[in-house]
Amino acid sequence: MRQSEESATRNGIQALEMAFSGIARSSQDVESTRMTLSSHYQGADGGAFQNLVKAWEAQAAIILKNVEDMVDRLNETLRENGLQQGANNESIERNYQQSQAVFDSLVG
Repeated sequence: MRQSEESATRNGIQALEMAFSGIARSSQDVESTRMTLSSHYQGADGGAFQNLVKAWEAQAAIILKNVEDMVDRLNETLRENGLQQGANNESIERNYQQSQAVFDSLVG
């Protein structure tokens, strides 16, 4: 993974984490509003409001789960590329040592 790709992946993770926090805060605000209004908001319109809030909360939970999954996948990509980077470094080091041994034997 090139440095720019790694940086973009990290920026994506950070943006998703910020989105997750914002959605979670909004969910808490909606829950607080629902609790406050539920005791004062009765009748058919109160029931419709409760149903709307429940539907919103269910959708928000799905969105939060999806955002969390995306963050996990991006973090896994970084881990996989970190392991790959380590394997690449080992290969480079082995090849360097082989070339150095050939050079040393030629030089005498």
